[in-house]
Amino acid sequence: MKQKEASHKLLEQNQDSGYEGRIDPKDPASLRLWLRMMTCTKQIEDEIRRRLRLNFDISLARFDYMAQLYRYPDGLKMGELSRYLMVTGGNVTGLTDELAREGLVSRESSPTDRRAWLLRLTPKGKSTFEQMATQHNQWVTELFEGLDHDAVEQIHHHLAQLRVHLLSLIK
Repeated sequence: MKQKEASHKLLEQNQDSGYEGRIDPKDPASLRLWLRMMTCTKQIEDEIRRRLRLNFDISLARFDYMAQLYRYPDGLKMGELSRYLMVTGGNVTGLTDELAREGLVSRESSPTDRRAWLLRLTPKGKSTFEQMATQHNQWVTELFEGLDHDAVEQIHHHLAQLRVHLLSLIK
C-alpha cells in the first residue's frame, strides 16, 4: 500500500502529466486507464527515440523499418513493408532510398512481379540492426523494471483480452 501511495504522490508532483493532465478523479476508470496507457506509451517511445538518436544516430522510423526486414530475411515487397509499418508507400520509398545509399538495404526486382521491388537487409544492415536490437531490448527491459515480472505478465494478459474485444467491435 505504501508503494502505491508513493507512486500516486510522485505522479501528482510531476508537472509533465501528459495526457493525464486532462482528467478528473471522478472520470470513468476506463478513461483514466486509456490516458495513462497513452502517457506511458509516449514516455517510453520518446525515450527510445532519444536513445536511438544518441547511441546510433538513427530515427525510430528507420529502426522499425529495419526490424521488419530483419524478420523477413527473404525480403518484403515495398507494399507489404508499408502495410506492416502502417505508413504510406511514399514514406517507405524515402526510407528505402536513404538506407540503400548507406548500404543497409538492397532493392531488387521481384521475381514474381515485375512492377514490385523486393527489399532486404544487406549483411551490413543485418549486423547494424542486430547491434541496435540488442541495445533496444536492454532499454525496454530497463524502462519496465519499475514493475515486477508478474505485473508485466498480468498487464500483458489483460491487454490481450482488450485487443480481442476491440477486434470483435471493429470488424
